[in-house]
Amino acid sequence: MANKDVRDKVLWVLYRAVIIVLVVIPIVWMLPRETKFKYSFELGSPWKYGLLTAEYDFPIYKEKDKIDRERDSVMDKYYPYYNLMDNIGEASINNFKNSFSGNNGKYPNIESYRKYIASSLKTVYAKGIISASDYSRILADSIESVYIIKGNVATLVPVTDLMTEKKAYSYVLDSKDKRFSAGIISQYDINKYLLPNLELDSIRSKQAKEQLLSLVSSATGRVLKGQKIIDRGEIVNHETYNILKSLELESMKRQDSNSHIDIMILGQSIYVLVVMICFLLYLEIFKPSYLSRKRNALLIFGCLVLSSIITSFVVKNYVSEYVYALPYVIVPIVIGVFFDSRTAVIINFINILLCSLSLTNPTMFIILQFVGGIIGVYSLRELSQRSQLLNTALLVFLAYSVTYLALELISQGSFDKVNYHRYIYFVANCVILLFIYPVLLLLEKIFGFTSNVTLVELSNINNKLLREMSEIAPGTFQHSMQMSNLAAAAAMKIGANVQLIRTGALYHDIGKMKNPAFFTENQNGVNPHEQLSYVESAGIVINHIYDGLKLADKYNLPEAVRRFIFTHHGKGLTKYFYISYKNEHPDEKVNEELFMYPGPNPGTKEEAILMMADSVEAASRSLKEYTEQSIGELVDKIVDTQLAEGYFRQCPITFLDIDNVKAVFKEKLRIMYHTRISYPELKTDTNNAGHKKYERRRNRFFK
Repeated sequence: MANKDVRDKVLWVLYRAVIIVLVVIPIVWMLPRETKFKYSFELGSPWKYGLLTAEYDFPIYKEKDKIDRERDSVMDKYYPYYNLMDNIGEASINNFKNSFSGNNGKYPNIESYRKYIASSLKTVYAKGIISASDYSRILADSIESVYIIKGNVATLVPVTDLMTEKKAYSYVLDSKDKRFSAGIISQYDINKYLLPNLELDSIRSKQAKEQLLSLVSSATGRVLKGQKIIDRGEIVNHETYNILKSLELESMKRQDSNSHIDIMILGQSIYVLVVMICFLLYLEIFKPSYLSRKRNALLIFGCLVLSSIITSFVVKNYVSEYVYALPYVIVPIVIGVFFDSRTAVIINFINILLCSLSLTNPTMFIILQFVGGIIGVYSLRELSQRSQLLNTALLVFLAYSVTYLALELISQGSFDKVNYHRYIYFVANCVILLFIYPVLLLLEKIFGFTSNVTLVELSNINNKLLREMSEIAPGTFQHSMQMSNLAAAAAMKIGANVQLIRTGALYHDIGKMKNPAFFTENQNGVNPHEQLSYVESAGIVINHIYDGLKLADKYNLPEAVRRFIFTHHGKGLTKYFYISYKNEHPDEKVNEELFMYPGPNPGTKEEAILMMADSVEAASRSLKEYTEQSIGELVDKIVDTQLAEGYFRQCPITFLDIDNVKAVFKEKLRIMYHTRISYPELKTDTNNAGHKKYERRRNRFFK
């Protein structure tokens, strides 16, 4: 036994460790790694921190626009360098000469044309031919001239004088000597011998560009160590803003990238680990069952991981402001609907702490989401209608708007400086929140949970299954209705789930629809059990559990409702048939399994209340007289017997809860079975006398 306890504790610790690892790793993996400046400031806003002095010397950097303008100005004097490749021109001219070295009769005056074309090619190659792509790039950069390097001499040549292949072809074709015809020259395919011989000298060009850009200073001044920058409450003017931006840039440069990222990951891991341990401690103290049920843990921790991953993705790939359009309120609402409001509030705070790790300045985000989450949980603490979602969205929007306005007025000190553009994100947030209903339905299907909305829909007596029960087994239907009211009142008294037990009570006996006449509430003077043995009768009565489960499967009833079908009798006996059989067979050893319900015994407060209510309501109909004493004794006897027989050992119901339940049962049964007063009959003579008196008065009035 000791070894088993030790093994269970070790497994329980390992289970928690696995949860922490599976949560911490994906959250930390997705967190942004960018270096964050520890101060948040805006131009024209008051400085909300204490006195800030320079910890080291740093330059005051110019604004990016100003630097860009100065660079554009000096780049007007930038001239790229091109090398003139003589070998390309010589090779092309030689190829031309060799191609037309003899006169085959095809080309007239071949010698004179050959000399002219060769001379023209030499001229254009001497000027230099630039490729069309290089020429287009030069024009796009608004470069006026280029340096052409020939040997050790660099000559500045206007871009307009550069030869492209097209211009070179036109130059050779358009001869000023009238002896040479352009039509004949074009027959020599001179375009095949015109190749670019100007090649960009990237090294010299880069050096020339860097030399010009070095003339542009990136700083306009310098802040010395110990110099005051700004103090609390002072307005961030243009000059101070530039200094603060320079300090931010300098602090980023001073951090070693590799070691800094490693330390940041370590810090993020510790932060997430601490937050998750705190949350696990809460569950361990207040809600240990949420950890023991794997589907509960999967939903709770899955919400935390998914929410953090989405936040990190938005911050890394889009504008961080977009996080205010994400409906974080969905997480506490989901937990509140499927679990409880206290856990919903706690998980809302935990979720905010984890998601805020992705933001540079998370203060406003934490405050807004905390307030919005509280309002969302409060407004949907009892979700029973779809229209409540619209009310919740409006309340959350109002909470965001008012809280944000208050924070902005505190920091800005003026209505004019409030960033009203953020209200657009609040509207988008609350519009997305309206789609939580299909999310709840999807989670119900995936995890097997049951929301109050589903329970309310199932408790409608116009539901097909309930309507059939009212027609086939009207007595059972009336019994279920009374059970529903009785159990719901008890559940409300001890803080159990009222809607769940109300719905479960309506469906707990649906199995009686198969053989309604075998149950006393549906009999009308004829008892079919008189023709059967006690064992056969017990079997038919017990089978209403299995028949009910078959109907539950057919009509897709939720698991939470199904449990009421097979737990409302637990592993109890059909006592009437069992005792009757034992009385007739006193010397025979009775097989109790023939008279025993399949169970299991109740596992929740709601199931325990229903078992008590079922027995009490059924037994109350057999009382000969309904007095306060008889009803009280009946309730005490039945519930105390169930308690003594151990039906409630596996459910978290206390003795105080049971006493409160019994008190509710006694009060409700007294009201249900109270004696009505007899109304007196109106005597005929008196009635005639009164009528005649009325006639005499009427006649006098109208006379």
